[in-house]
Amino acid sequence: MRLAPKKTAQVIIDSENDYLGALKGNQWGLLTAVEANFQAQETVTQVNKGHGRIEKRTVSISQDLTGIPDFPGLKTLIRVVSKRQVIRGKWIEASTETRYYVTSLLEAAQPLADRVRGYWGVENKVHYVRDVTQGEDASRIRTPPLVQIWAIARNFALNLYRDHGFQNMAQAQRCSGFNLNVLKELFRMK
Repeated sequence: MRLAPKKTAQVIIDSENDYLGALKGNQWGLLTAVEANFQAQETVTQVNKGHGRIEKRTVSISQDLTGIPDFPGLKTLIRVVSKRQVIRGKWIEASTETRYYVTSLLEAAQPLADRVRGYWGVENKVHYVRDVTQGEDASRIRTPPLVQIWAIARNFALNLYRDHGFQNMAQAQRCSGFNLNVLKELFRMK
């Protein structure tokens, strides 16, 4: 959910839609200004436990854009402070991470926290699977249009697996790779 360039944000606003994007190095000046001028106006806290970790996210919003460079449609700044405790055997590893987001939406902290959290579901279900399970980042294919063709093939495979009821994409890939009957069933072949 990296923030799109100004031109793309303007197209989104012109089409009467909204955006919510993470501030990273691609918008360095905007990120620096938000970090320096962020004044929390509303805050909500979420705690999640599971998979050997406890995560506490504090989501703060600000609609005060004083000191923030012009950006198309920008209405709300979001800061997410994530504190994690991961249990590794007898040790507990603690870490803190602060992320900033900007949006053209005028909403309260809770709905925006839910939207940001929803993004991570997409990240885990699609990007992580493509990177780790399908090895997309390790791929040595760099020549257009092969890059796009392989991306379409990977997405097609994920959609087939999900349509067939698989929850675990690594397991789906193993099953279809070692069992011709599963592969035929995925493609609805006799």
